[in-house]
Amino acid sequence: MAQKPDHYDGSDIQVLEGLEAVRKRPGMYIGSTGPRGLHHLVYEVVDNAVDEALAGYCDTIEVWIHPDNSISVNDNGRGIPVDKHPKEKIPTVEVVLTILHAGGKFGGEGYKVSGGLHGVGVSVVNALSTKVEVQVRRDGKTYEIDFDHGKTNNKLHEVGPAKNTGTMVTFWPDPAIFTETTTYDYDTLAARFREMSFLNKGLKIILHDERVTDADGNPRTEVFQALGGIVDFVKFINDGKETLNKPIYFEAENADGTVEVALQWSSSYSTNSVMAFANNINTHEGGTHMDGFKQAITRTINDYARAKGLLKEKDNNLSGEDAREGLAAIISVKLHDPQFEGQTKTKLGNTEIRPLVQNAVTQGLAEYLEENPTPAKRIIGKATQALKAREAARKAREMTRRKNVLDSFSMPGKLADCASKDASQSEIFIVEGDSAGGSAKQARDRKFQAILPLRGKILNVERAGLHRSLSSETISSLITAIGTNIGEDFDAEKARYHRIIIMTDADVDGAHIRCLLLTFFYRYMPELINLGYIYIAQPPIFGLKKKNSRSTKVERYIYDEKALSATLAEYDDPGKFDVQRYKGLGEMDPEQLWETTMEPATRTLLQVNIDDAVEAERVVSELMGDQVEPRKEFIQKHARDVRFLDI
Repeated sequence: MAQKPDHYDGSDIQVLEGLEAVRKRPGMYIGSTGPRGLHHLVYEVVDNAVDEALAGYCDTIEVWIHPDNSISVNDNGRGIPVDKHPKEKIPTVEVVLTILHAGGKFGGEGYKVSGGLHGVGVSVVNALSTKVEVQVRRDGKTYEIDFDHGKTNNKLHEVGPAKNTGTMVTFWPDPAIFTETTTYDYDTLAARFREMSFLNKGLKIILHDERVTDADGNPRTEVFQALGGIVDFVKFINDGKETLNKPIYFEAENADGTVEVALQWSSSYSTNSVMAFANNINTHEGGTHMDGFKQAITRTINDYARAKGLLKEKDNNLSGEDAREGLAAIISVKLHDPQFEGQTKTKLGNTEIRPLVQNAVTQGLAEYLEENPTPAKRIIGKATQALKAREAARKAREMTRRKNVLDSFSMPGKLADCASKDASQSEIFIVEGDSAGGSAKQARDRKFQAILPLRGKILNVERAGLHRSLSSETISSLITAIGTNIGEDFDAEKARYHRIIIMTDADVDGAHIRCLLLTFFYRYMPELINLGYIYIAQPPIFGLKKKNSRSTKVERYIYDEKALSATLAEYDDPGKFDVQRYKGLGEMDPEQLWETTMEPATRTLLQVNIDDAVEAERVVSELMGDQVEPRKEFIQKHARDVRFLDI
């Protein structure tokens, strides 16, 4: 038994001053210290510049990724104030960089609408950087100040005249905080800036990557500017799809704020392309603005269908999912005092914004449908097809129950379930075919590992749609085994496993099955991806065995072509090894499969996530949908990138 401390008094209570709390618990402020948190630093600085644009003082933002992965963000706004703060008695720019919850967004006249609500943005960036340099251009003068690990290093000082106004912030992320990586991903930043440009009509965001240069030494540069605003956004989402109508746009305003809505239906089966934003913040979990939008869409579509006789008296009403199938929509609200759930800002709570959105959508969509009968008929036709498919979805509902009330007869016949009934400790391997399934069943730990072999290739749900998909035994087995159901009946708490692992062969067929499964999860169970439950197993491609040896022992397992060359180069006599290529999981004996791919202590799993929902939607539609031309263009564009082709 541990001995009790002799005393416990005020001296045992630690008080973190200034920005020390941020360095001690960075995850509270930026979500994580992995790649997502690293990129969040850039967003915090850019958000400040966007706030200047929202206030009407900035129209251009430039971002540089420097060769050492430091970042510079420059805007042509008013410039952070440099006068002495009346309370703190130091320059205001120093207050903003060194004191949490200091900003122009707490009821003063600085900003009427802002995304950075809590005032922790740029001060958190300062706290989590080894160095920050700030240049301010105001009143015809240029000022500079810099910081070291969050503390003022060189005080604010004038360095010369200024021809314009604005602020430039340069920062170096602290590798002691971001231990996983301090390397920025260009595509991640580009996706975010593209989204920002859509949400702020006319705002120009220029991204420079000095790590990649052309023959003349010029950095890779991309300009994001959407003169059509969110109308361009829905066009971007639906690019390559067969659309049913031209984009519809309407806006409304009252004392509580403003709302802009753009929407367009396509022949897609997706219901994942409705996105809501509040003050430029992507509210992934929805909120009151999304609720008002959904209610208005469902009611307006049903009212029009009834009035025009497209839904008969005996027909059931169209559900919300029916009305939204194939819909790409952007809801963007700007309000003075938004209430978000936490610093992550993923759900809007302002009740006053719901009627504003609901009324705007009801009136705007009703007018459009009345004035455009031909596309209106196509939209209603799409929804009624979805209604028929939803009726078929009842089969899936009847097939799924909680694990603790299931018996062996209600599960798919091919499923070899695990003994554990604790979902958080359980995992399921989805494998292709009986051969791999047999090896996996022998290799697994029955306590917590389940195996579900698939019969042949899973349907491409992007083309098949819900009705056909649910008639597939393979898909029904997947839904039943996982236990969450799909669509509006989806319930993440009923997931029977918290690790759903796709384990396919390391060849073209295996890659195809993996894509089909990921398409299925993205379309019908996207919440499982967001929760981090979906993984991809990484089986080895090669095994090195000594030639002329009686032993069957594999000396080394190799996971890709590049690693094979590097490994062979390590040996003085690489010719003494036979290189075995595993074309299928069935070629490995159970012990090898366990050791390389299934044993938690030695395996490598890739966790599937979606950082950019818009790009994911486009890629799934482009590569898996029924339009041939986008797929052809993709192949032509990337054909030269192929390094290894298995034919």
